[in-house]
Amino acid sequence: MDVSTTPVAERVARVLAGQRISANAGGDSESASRLIDAAWADYLPDALAVLKTLREPDKAMAAAGDPAVWEAMILAGIKGAKPQTVVL
Repeated sequence: MDVSTTPVAERVARVLAGQRISANAGGDSESASRLIDAAWADYLPDALAVLKTLREPDKAMAAAGDPAVWEAMILAGIKGAKPQTVVL
């Protein structure tokens, strides 16, 4: 199985940005990659909302694997999206 080097919250935010910006997904821009690169962080709150919803698997998902592992993975993705606190 492949493992992404891009944090999951960023990947979801980029998909949401692309969905709204790219003409391939219903937006207006035919060449959207630069616009998405510039805008994805604006969609991070929406991405986190999606991830928070996914913390609890549905019945089919739970039957396919370990719900506790799923929740731990999603929580790690949420934690990875929060800026680190610097103590001075």
